[in-house]
Amino acid sequence: MTPTAKLQNAETIPGYDYGSARIERSPVTLAELQHLEQAAGWRDADAATLRRMGELIRDDAEALVDSWRKVIGDQPELARWFFGPDDRPDENYKARVKKRFVQWVLDICFEPHDQTWLDYQDEIGKRHTPAKKNVTDGAATPSVVPLRYLVAFSAVVITSIREFLKARGVGDADLVQFQQAWTKVVLLEIALWSRPYTKDGLW
Repeated sequence: MTPTAKLQNAETIPGYDYGSARIERSPVTLAELQHLEQAAGWRDADAATLRRMGELIRDDAEALVDSWRKVIGDQPELARWFFGPDDRPDENYKARVKKRFVQWVLDICFEPHDQTWLDYQDEIGKRHTPAKKNVTDGAATPSVVPLRYLVAFSAVVITSIREFLKARGVGDADLVQFQQAWTKVVLLEIALWSRPYTKDGLW
């Protein structure tokens, strides 16, 4: 991935450990990942499509994330997972998570699906569960984002991309390709993030 695919000073993003030795190896194998990609209909052409889309939205990644976070903030059952023990939003935690969320948009477009990518998907999943939530940021928010909300909110992330791109002048032919590739990769990641929630042998 080109250095410009990272946010400026990405190494200073709190808790952004992509490619770090601090990230454990995913128990999911590359062969299992390949099978998941086949199930989702993922093709090399999709990776190329996402790179092209990434070039278009690189400077708008924060605006895209802000639109998702507004949805979260408007729904108490989504917003509460960012609240501290005083039942108020933990603004420091929210700010740290936002920076990683913005970088995630770029990673999803530019990073190849190799071992490093696979390892970090497992880490993201764990950071939504009691295994890692709050640990990275030293926060005291609820210890888990229930899987049902992680899955349900993916619909917002998937469906909103079309209007976001259309508002920026992307034509219909490209919109179809971008939407298809984006849908596949988001669902692939959700599938991988779900692993830490499941009992051994059920994932």
